[in-house]
Amino acid sequence: MMGRYFGTDGIRGPVGTFVTETLAEQVGRSLQALSCRTVVIGRDTRETGPSLADAIARGALEVGLDVLSIGIVPTPLLSHVSARTDAIGVMITASHNPYQDNGIKVFLRGKKLFACEESALEDQISGAAVVVSSARPGRMLPVIDAYRFYRELALSVMPHSRDRVALDFANGATFQIGRRLFANTGAELFLTGSEPDGKNINLGVGSTHIEHLSAFVREHGCDVGFAFDGDGDRLIAVGGDGEVYDGDMLVFVIAVARKRHNLLKGNTVALTKMSNLGLVKALAEQGIQTMLTDIGDKYVLEALELNDFMIGGENSGHIIDRTILNTGDGVLNALHVLKIMTETGLSLAQLTATVHLYPDRLVNLKNIDKTLVNDAEVVAKTAEITRRLGTEGKILVRASGTEPLIRVSVSAPTIETVDACIAEVIHVIRTAEAARQPFTATKTGE
Repeated sequence: MMGRYFGTDGIRGPVGTFVTETLAEQVGRSLQALSCRTVVIGRDTRETGPSLADAIARGALEVGLDVLSIGIVPTPLLSHVSARTDAIGVMITASHNPYQDNGIKVFLRGKKLFACEESALEDQISGAAVVVSSARPGRMLPVIDAYRFYRELALSVMPHSRDRVALDFANGATFQIGRRLFANTGAELFLTGSEPDGKNINLGVGSTHIEHLSAFVREHGCDVGFAFDGDGDRLIAVGGDGEVYDGDMLVFVIAVARKRHNLLKGNTVALTKMSNLGLVKALAEQGIQTMLTDIGDKYVLEALELNDFMIGGENSGHIIDRTILNTGDGVLNALHVLKIMTETGLSLAQLTATVHLYPDRLVNLKNIDKTLVNDAEVVAKTAEITRRLGTEGKILVRASGTEPLIRVSVSAPTIETVDACIAEVIHVIRTAEAARQPFTATKTGE
């Protein structure tokens, strides 16, 4: 359940109207509720990042917390540093959103907050709970080399490559530290999205604009390309022919490699219900089982931790490999994929040659009552199509968590079947919607 300030992934919104320095300072003060004495602050490249980070620090210092600023870093690294230093982690980022937005993600000793912990912060931010002043003023701690922590994490997946590798940093948080890590691979690097100016984060580049990297790879004759998002926790890859490989396909590559080295616990990976059925079948052919979760990397991580599995992800590019890090990290996963390519001598096309994706389609019904997903006729139609498709397809009808949308997605052996199933469901949803409209009688002659 979302609160007044915290949404599905921290606080996020337009700067100046929702995300303000005043709010950031209040968040800084509220961190005393987490019973931890140190706060580590990182940020992405947005022009509003420094002022918001300073405001967080002011609030935290006021209530007696010590503050460590580590500058521009990817969100996964900020999370890892907070775990290593036994601290609260605060990342100033709006991830893949445009630069006009910004946000605040809070971690406690490396993990995202539980709902009860977010509620405790909300109470202090809103004034429902009293912020207690501290007799001991907080201190700004000496700067540490966060890159050292990242370098240690990367050692197990660091390749020795002669490939031509394109890197799209989305003008975001990975542009410095990602370049430093890849410089150790021996690969010939071609960089794009690597000159942030405070306003160009995610602007036509990065994992949400993969067409840019696809063209860039072909232009420079690269063997592979990797695109990250604004805060560095997503990865989408591009093959030498410009073909795109999303998070699900990269999970396949990584899982098969881990199984080959007997490092895939339970021979199972966690994917979301949005994952393509062809991928599930290809994994099964490799002797790898699949656990499907609700949409969102937090659900993937929850499934991995509950079952002590190691690999999971979603097609948006969140890939979690717990043998490296307990959260999704675009740069580390990119290094690992490059290592797999180097060790096997195979391209991404060859590594995924056994994956035959089913035709699928996603339709968003906008500005609609999201509770219609629970309408009896809609539920019945969805169940009917599910039975009809059997093991040769799937349908998912769900409400968006952040927008007035209903998402209808279908996967099946033919695109004709996909389109027919979507049309059936949309017809039932629209009929149910019309039935809910108030009837207004009109007198004859008016």
